[in-house]
Amino acid sequence: MVRKAAEKVKAETQEPETPSADAHLTRFVGYDLKRLLNLVQSDLTRVLVPFNLRIISYSVLSVVVRCPGINQTRLAEALKLERSNLVQIVDELSTRRLLTRNPIENNRRSHALLATPEGMALIEAVDLEVIAHEEKLFSDLSPAELTMLRQLLLRARQSIELRMVDEAD
Repeated sequence: MVRKAAEKVKAETQEPETPSADAHLTRFVGYDLKRLLNLVQSDLTRVLVPFNLRIISYSVLSVVVRCPGINQTRLAEALKLERSNLVQIVDELSTRRLLTRNPIENNRRSHALLATPEGMALIEAVDLEVIAHEEKLFSDLSPAELTMLRQLLLRARQSIELRMVDEAD
């Protein structure tokens, strides 16, 4: 009781906080999303270091594990990557023997990507850590709030993607 009273007195006598230098930017949803993304990616990078993975290599391997036989064009489309940038990542994962490129019958220019048993085992282990990372980061949100956040993010993304396609036409 005494502690709460002391905290209240301290709060009432403190100088008002000065606005942060970026306060004018926080009115923009995109800026808040960027700040949140920076925090999430920074912590995820830390989680992936022991597995010798980057966020992009984890994403690529994760999709290949769940979509066996996907080709690089479809993989680039799924992850919204330039196909040329994807080549380096696939090379890296292939060199580490986490995935293989396999010729597609009747198509010399395209290869089916398959995770090796080592790649599948790695993703299984990493997924547990990524789930724990997300649970920790978003532990202050209720399950209903997390569902709402995911729904709002999906709705915003779909709306923006649709608008960009319409503007391109």
